[in-house]
Amino acid sequence: MNNINSNKKKLSSEQREELLGALKARFEKNANRHRGLDWARVQAKLEANTEKLSSLQEMERSGGEPDVVDYDKKTGEYIFYDCSAESPVGRRNICYDREGLESRKEHKPENNAMDMAAAMGAELLTEEQYRELQKLGNFDTKTSSWVATPSDIRELGGALFADRRYGRVFVYHNGAQSYYGVRAFRGSLRI
Repeated sequence: MNNINSNKKKLSSEQREELLGALKARFEKNANRHRGLDWARVQAKLEANTEKLSSLQEMERSGGEPDVVDYDKKTGEYIFYDCSAESPVGRRNICYDREGLESRKEHKPENNAMDMAAAMGAELLTEEQYRELQKLGNFDTKTSSWVATPSDIRELGGALFADRRYGRVFVYHNGAQSYYGVRAFRGSLRI
């Protein structure tokens, strides 16, 4: 995936309407995630930014179930996170980044979290964002998600992932080259 925008394409009017309908339904069903925010304003922002709408389409297509989780008053941006109950199924079996992928001698996965997120136009949740997400519900009770890893850990070959077990959020480490059938990543997108 040399081209960061390789997965992005212009949405047809039918795809756009279908995505907006799914996002609106999720917004209304999960009001606890975005108290005080108005869907009409979110939709207006989405309709004015087709590139970000394409990013949300990729998040949706890969099983992320993106939803609005906050509004940044300083920048005027709505913040979306992947809110699927478990790690997005279309992003599993991937290692952390390109360096981790290339370091594998055999049994290489097809992709890595950092490249996939960049291709979507999204970013991996940070550990702090992941903990904020977990305040909105119980996520990753059977799966886990790669989270953005500080450079000092990554330079030593490691990468961080997180999950919820026993009613608590745990952050762990693994080699960046590792991958598992129940580990993906959760993205964030500002619009």
